[in-house]
Amino acid sequence: MATNGSCSGLGGCQTALPEPRQLDVPVIDTGIRFKPDNNSNYITNPCSYGMVVERSWYNSSTEDIYGYEVLSKKLVRGFRLVLDFAIRNGSCERDGCLSGNSFCAKAANDAKGYVCKCWEHYQGNPYIADGCQDINECQLREQSPEFRDLYLCDGICTNIPRGYDCQCKRGMKGDAKKGNCTEIFPLPAKIIVGIVGFIVVFIIMIMAKQHRKLKKFYEQNGGPILNGVKNIRIYTRKQLKQITNNYESVIGQGHFGRVYKGTLKDKQQVAVKKSIKVDKDMKKEFTDEVIIQSEMRHKNIVRLLGCCLEFDVPMLVYEFVEKGSLYDVLFKSKDSMPVNKRLAIATGSAEGLTYMHSAGESTIRHGDVKSANILLDEHFTPKVSDFGTLKLLLKGKDEETDCVIGDMSYIDPIYMEKGIVTQKSDVYSFGIVLIELITRRPATYDVKRSYVANFVQSCAEKGARNFIDNDVTSEDYINMLEMITNTKSCA
Repeated sequence: MATNGSCSGLGGCQTALPEPRQLDVPVIDTGIRFKPDNNSNYITNPCSYGMVVERSWYNSSTEDIYGYEVLSKKLVRGFRLVLDFAIRNGSCERDGCLSGNSFCAKAANDAKGYVCKCWEHYQGNPYIADGCQDINECQLREQSPEFRDLYLCDGICTNIPRGYDCQCKRGMKGDAKKGNCTEIFPLPAKIIVGIVGFIVVFIIMIMAKQHRKLKKFYEQNGGPILNGVKNIRIYTRKQLKQITNNYESVIGQGHFGRVYKGTLKDKQQVAVKKSIKVDKDMKKEFTDEVIIQSEMRHKNIVRLLGCCLEFDVPMLVYEFVEKGSLYDVLFKSKDSMPVNKRLAIATGSAEGLTYMHSAGESTIRHGDVKSANILLDEHFTPKVSDFGTLKLLLKGKDEETDCVIGDMSYIDPIYMEKGIVTQKSDVYSFGIVLIELITRRPATYDVKRSYVANFVQSCAEKGARNFIDNDVTSEDYINMLEMITNTKSCA
């Protein structure tokens, strides 16, 4: 572009550039020429430089004519120049906007041609390669308050190409750019969640404590050892609760605890014994006793199927015997019992006790033989059980104990007075059971042992007929029972 203008006078001169629409050729040159007036000399008119500035920005003064150095001291930040221009020749995409982040725009002021501009959120020179660079809006927000109003963000600001991202802070939701982030959980919800969380933590702590407690019981009751025993199954507390339907049906109760009826998954019915207490010193022996019971295989002995060790006192799972105990059949039922059935019960019970006394390397003694511990199945087959005591007496010699365990009505005098248990202790107790079978009168205890003494005296005087059950009316059966209870037998 070329432009010419002239002026004279002290203080310099100024002229306006032509409007773009008045130009028919691209701007290629602008120049200012200084020529003294005929009526003045150079000394009084020393203009030696020129500049192009925005009209409203600069007002001339006398001192400005004395050199560029004077003006530069006044304007240390330089000279502001604002130009509107347009490119008229060439392709915008090919020849003009060289920056990858720029675009072509129509020239301002209705001028012909085009100009280049950086994309929004970019700044720089669009006419050179890579001239438009991304603006870091988040950084600008931190540097100046005016940018915080320009780039709104009520949350976490993240710079991204062609803009910035603004997300609400953690725990909040909404449009962070619009400044309407709100808490996901208001205070009431937080209180509720806090209470629920406390309850959950409390329950977890209780469960953890319970788990440690069950593990302690399991280990102290011999769980690691019994877990490898072939014929015994270890049940958990939860499984036992399911088997007994939360201990719903009680089928037996005595001094030593309760017996519950249960059903396994294969529909097999079982009897679960829950003892009330056990001597802590006996817990070590419990493991050996359970192993021995699990190895017993005899038709006249109740079979031990498993145990649960997750209690302070272990629980034992036995096979279920339908008819219940001999005691219940003799003394709680009014049904008659034939003599041959009584003899079969006596014979079967004796075979079971004999197996216990002779089977295995060690002598096993029951320790609490009584009619309540002899169970009868649907065919009246007797099965010796151990529901009365947790302990099976081991070893092959007489054993002395500090306390008497068992029903006083069946305990032999030596065991009661001296605490010495032998095989004869079981034999004596079984003799009391035989008297119950013959007389159908329950054994009772007093200091004079009248129950046994009266029967023995009756045998000696050949008056046993007076004690025989009244339901036995056959003379043949009466003679048979008298023969069994003769003087030699009683002695």
